[in-house]
Amino acid sequence: MQELISDPRDLTPQTTWQQTKWAWVGEEEIVDHTTKARLCAAALLPFRDQKPDWAGFAASIRWMQAAADHYGVELVVVLNADTGYIFDLDDALYAEVLRRFRAEFPKAKFIAGVTARGTESDTAFQAERYRTLIDIVQEHDNCEVMLMTSRWLNALAPERRRDAYYEIAEWLIRPGIVHALEPAFVPWATPYEPWLLWQLAQHPKFVGGKISTLDEPHFLYWAAMCKDLRLDFAPHSGDDFGIATAIKLGLPLLIGAAVSGAPLICAAKDMWLQDGAPAKKFTTGTGRFDTRVYKLFEAFQSLEDQVFRLDARMSASPYKHSTAHILHSLGIIASPETHPACRDLRGADEAARMEEAVRRGKRMAEELGIPGFGVT
Repeated sequence: MQELISDPRDLTPQTTWQQTKWAWVGEEEIVDHTTKARLCAAALLPFRDQKPDWAGFAASIRWMQAAADHYGVELVVVLNADTGYIFDLDDALYAEVLRRFRAEFPKAKFIAGVTARGTESDTAFQAERYRTLIDIVQEHDNCEVMLMTSRWLNALAPERRRDAYYEIAEWLIRPGIVHALEPAFVPWATPYEPWLLWQLAQHPKFVGGKISTLDEPHFLYWAAMCKDLRLDFAPHSGDDFGIATAIKLGLPLLIGAAVSGAPLICAAKDMWLQDGAPAKKFTTGTGRFDTRVYKLFEAFQSLEDQVFRLDARMSASPYKHSTAHILHSLGIIASPETHPACRDLRGADEAARMEEAVRRGKRMAEELGIPGFGVT
């Protein structure tokens, strides 16, 4: 029988997750019924008549905040340089997104996603390509900077990739979050090796990381490693196909799914806690958690499986078009229109598909008295 690595000092840049003990830890071994972790919701910038719908932008955030307040969940809005549109926003519009958010929500913390700009003619990684967006973000306080993956950064071997993150971190004056993806989200992306995660988790400027995967449960690997080694580093699940796992483990979510399902997700976070948990808002009276949460998990997962369904290219990137249709159907934004340059679009029948997708969620909201999802 192969001996599994359990000491991080034994990791090498070539170590695979399957060679470590953390790849073989079951979800049930690290379940947490006492911690209500934050919900980081990647806001959508809606459009109307080919222009940003700023009223709809603020309304969608207030809708999420109302759900979070009702269930005692910490909401942190995520304002990526794409706000749902794969970096179609130029620097000036992105700066305006941040300014308008701060003006509308002066005390709210936000996470800002940044990536490399101006790489079209590059043939190798250049850390300074991240500087433009970092400088825009760090004009604001009470925020965290998420270093989103980019093609040339992702192409580096593990040791050089670590050095690149450390180089970018030299510019951070706000807390940093690192970001990993797999090919289902962008075709050139690769998740972190265990050695790389260990190296990044030790950096004093990185408070956590986001991982989105479909083919392997890397978030579970991250969670097992960080808990076992008591790392001061919070894994954030960015997997909109596996939201329940983060809730069960008492770990943060950093997802676009909250933009279409915030009331359901916030309710589930509270229902999962046992009555004695300090953050529990609605007790069961039994001392235990509300087992109806399992059906709620199924309800919002069936919704998000449709919102984030894979297209013919095996990509989930058109999710924002689906999200816009849901927000429009709920009366939160005026139009399901996308960014005028967006090429990741759903078909002409998407409004009907999303009406069908929310049906089960609305039924559960009615049964459980969850406000804000078609229920007053």
